Amino acid sequence: MGGLMTILLTFLFAVPALALLKLPNVLTSNMVFQRDQPVAIWGSATPGQRVLVTFDAQQQTAVAGSDGAWQLQLAPMKASFVPRDLHISTNDADTVLTNILVGEVWLCGGQSNMEYPMNRRLKKYAAPGRGLDLSEAELQKGGSPHIRLLRIEKVNSLPDCTTQGWTPCADSTLAPFSAIGYYFGKALQEALDVPVGLISSNWGGSRIERWTPATAYEQSPVFAEEAKAKPVRIDNIDPGLHYNSMIAPLAPYTLRGFIWYQGESNVMFHDARYVEKTRLLLDAWRQDFNSADAPFYYVQVAPYAYTKRKDKMSHTPQTMAEFCALQTACLELPQTGQVIVTDLVDKLTDIHPSYKWEVGRRLALWALAKTYEQKDVVYSGPQATGVTVKKNKATLRFEHMGSGLTAGRHNPETNAFECVDENLTWFEVAGKDGIFHDATAVIKGDLVEVYSPEVKRPVTVRFAWNEAAMPNFFNKEGLPAVPGKWTATK
Repeated sequence: MGGLMTILLTFLFAVPALALLKLPNVLTSNMVFQRDQPVAIWGSATPGQRVLVTFDAQQQTAVAGSDGAWQLQLAPMKASFVPRDLHISTNDADTVLTNILVGEVWLCGGQSNMEYPMNRRLKKYAAPGRGLDLSEAELQKGGSPHIRLLRIEKVNSLPDCTTQGWTPCADSTLAPFSAIGYYFGKALQEALDVPVGLISSNWGGSRIERWTPATAYEQSPVFAEEAKAKPVRIDNIDPGLHYNSMIAPLAPYTLRGFIWYQGESNVMFHDARYVEKTRLLLDAWRQDFNSADAPFYYVQVAPYAYTKRKDKMSHTPQTMAEFCALQTACLELPQTGQVIVTDLVDKLTDIHPSYKWEVGRRLALWALAKTYEQKDVVYSGPQATGVTVKKNKATLRFEHMGSGLTAGRHNPETNAFECVDENLTWFEVAGKDGIFHDATAVIKGDLVEVYSPEVKRPVTVRFAWNEAAMPNFFNKEGLPAVPGKWTATK
């Protein structure tokens, strides 16, 4: 009897030990390790146990702490298309993750326009109004064999995220995945010739506060006073809700950077503090993923008829433009870049415009130029750097002109960009009375002259300063100009 009892006790104590070798849900078979950086591997095990991690020729060890947590780093590796296995073992258990590649890893976050899936029919989104739906053709091919996907489910689960794990591209795994994220990754994969891993973590209708930890607001001089209330609420919303379940559990997965498409929900309540909120989000994410200079490339909200909404938020046609100016101001944050999409809208009543393949490509241009330092990549449309006034004309000067300033449009049949010979649209000028009038805008080499017979002495120029603005101003590479408002210096 005593021998049987000993066997039973041994079994009972062994089961928890086996169960305690656990990995976070972000570490699964089919994942991509970030190249050229130490790669974080972590999990939990029986307290005090030695954990051995083997990948290819590397072996690294860690000891589980009193809480069972352990973490280590694999040495930096070069990119590789060769699938390899990751072995993790203790005295009591062994786990093997298979089919792992080494390349570039990016996190794709935001609200519904980032969530917008490769199969738009899953969300009943409208078909593009010009050209073919390129996502449909890509789905039929099953996507790129060199891209791996991790889609975080919209579940506020703790302490880990909810996901089915990393998967290779196939029509079934690609269909619900972020279209912008996929096309961003596809452009990188083709340009860099390395495997790409994409993490999609987004929630339609979400505000930026919910992607940022509450502690960030508590520690911010801008928000600290209102954050004293418990529970913390910023602008009448609880921060951290999605961050806690859909970002924090992913860290410290080693990655290159972030792409972000969010803001519509913050436009709707006239958010004047979006720059500081972006700063707090970015600082928190960079700290979590142990990358102080991780790039953050984002999309400015698209033209949309906010004034026609029924939520009674007292929007004017300029409300969205004022918010877009805040998004442009986020370029002052380090290692950031902004994509403009004023030309990618078919209907102003559709907050989910098509052409996500082009949005992803434009985000990739920023990454290729700035993160991967590829020369001669034009990555932004024209952006005014200042204005001077002489008599009745205001003259704007620009950066990011590419091979030249132009009026242009996308051919509705081919969706290819075409330069056209016409004056620029959506420019306005105001004198010292501050009343704006529609203006004529003409390209003069690297400059744009703006004038109106109603304004004898211009003081301020604004461009695309309206929710309906879909202007024809580009550089010759087909990237749209950045909306803005500029006042002449005396």
